[in-house]
Amino acid sequence: MADHYLKKRYFEEVVPTLMRDFNFANRMQVPKIQKVVVNVGVGEALENAKALDASIDDMSIITGQRPVITRAKKSIANFKLREGRSIGAKVTLRGLRMWSFFDRLVNVALPRTRDFRGLSPDSFDGRGSYTLGIREQLVFPEIDFDKIDKIRGFEVTIVTSAPNDEQGRRLLALLGMPLRKSKAYV
Repeated sequence: MADHYLKKRYFEEVVPTLMRDFNFANRMQVPKIQKVVVNVGVGEALENAKALDASIDDMSIITGQRPVITRAKKSIANFKLREGRSIGAKVTLRGLRMWSFFDRLVNVALPRTRDFRGLSPDSFDGRGSYTLGIREQLVFPEIDFDKIDKIRGFEVTIVTSAPNDEQGRRLLALLGMPLRKSKAYV
């Protein structure tokens, strides 16, 4: 398989820029995207088994990879939830699929989001990984509006090797992630 242009850009432009910005002595110190995890919770799957199947089909179309079903770890009586019941799905993307999904997320899906003014720069976890929520699967052009049963949101986590949020923020910004200016930096 051919390399993705975003991966090529990472090695040709982003790595030298990050080495200069953070005074890295070695290319191996430069943070990189390790994986992208797409996760959907389907609470209605407890009453409607077809809801989980529909969200799995949507995720397969969006990511190009079959999701793994996630199960409840403990029983919660208030939610009528029993341990071991199927309540969601997740996909872990690496390699070419990861670069392809990241490219479509940044350049196609996010700009199609209604009232989009950039992503919050504060959604980092303290170790350089970024999580964002997408309210509807329709922002991806692969999803046919007529074939969906219900609008569902999902969560995308971009796991980087950055040791802190500052390096992770700079890495994603250089790769084209539309982060808003933080109030701390203004």
